[in-house]
Amino acid sequence: MAVYTLPTELMVFYKDNIEFVTSHAVDPDMRRYVVKEEAARHYIDIDHYGENPFDEVPREWDDAVEKFTEDTLQSYGIVPWYVEVMYRRLIYAFRNKDYAYALKVSADLGHYIADAHVPLHTTENYNGQLTNQKGIHGFWESRLPELYAEDFDFFTGKAKFIDSPLNHIWDAVEASSGAVDSVLLFERELTKTYPSDKKYAFDQRGNSTIKTYSRDFSLEYHLSMNGMVERRMRSSIITIGSLWYSAWVEAGKPDFKAGFNPVDLEKFEEERKELEAQRSVNPILGREHDD
Repeated sequence: MAVYTLPTELMVFYKDNIEFVTSHAVDPDMRRYVVKEEAARHYIDIDHYGENPFDEVPREWDDAVEKFTEDTLQSYGIVPWYVEVMYRRLIYAFRNKDYAYALKVSADLGHYIADAHVPLHTTENYNGQLTNQKGIHGFWESRLPELYAEDFDFFTGKAKFIDSPLNHIWDAVEASSGAVDSVLLFERELTKTYPSDKKYAFDQRGNSTIKTYSRDFSLEYHLSMNGMVERRMRSSIITIGSLWYSAWVEAGKPDFKAGFNPVDLEKFEEERKELEAQRSVNPILGREHDD
């Protein structure tokens, strides 16, 4: 959806390669089976830093390292800073007219931006494990969109140039963090009114039968949040498009009419196959959000 927020010249480039970007947007999750440093790039447990964490944690990486040490930051997640890292890589790719790499980085960048918009990616209680609500992570970010995203309004308007991507993504993290209490409270209160055999159901997924949240419970929870999932998804869409666009502008608006060969994408397809192979045999490295 972020592709359709872009100005025409940029949209044509991304639209021609939309299948690649869409497919590779999940690569960062696959890397968690291969790269131990990967997990911390997907979240930030901002509540670890006290009652007023956004006053305590410097937004600039070097300042945060000086105050807390890099080991501490890595232990509790680095998603806002890693978004900025990927943004700078996208500028580099555009400036060097490495358009295949630009598409790969765009997919990764979109993943991290979206993660920053998920409330449960901003708390130590990331899967409700501290409040006897284990499973709420996948419920919020997977089950509800699966059931209701077809009815969401994803028209967000056009991408805009963002002067400070770092501050912009920190603002997104702060908004996500502000929603955590509601995410947990509404589920906890609703659970009090539902017996277990009504809260959960069994769905057939291919050859497997899985336990999941029932449609009735899901609908009540979805309604209680008054469109929260849709709002966070909309915000992630326009932020992804705007950072793609901003990187292109900062790179001097390179012309895609020459210099891009779709064959250059094949090396990333090979890397993807290797990730898939590793995923099938390796345990996830770092914590798992989606139990």
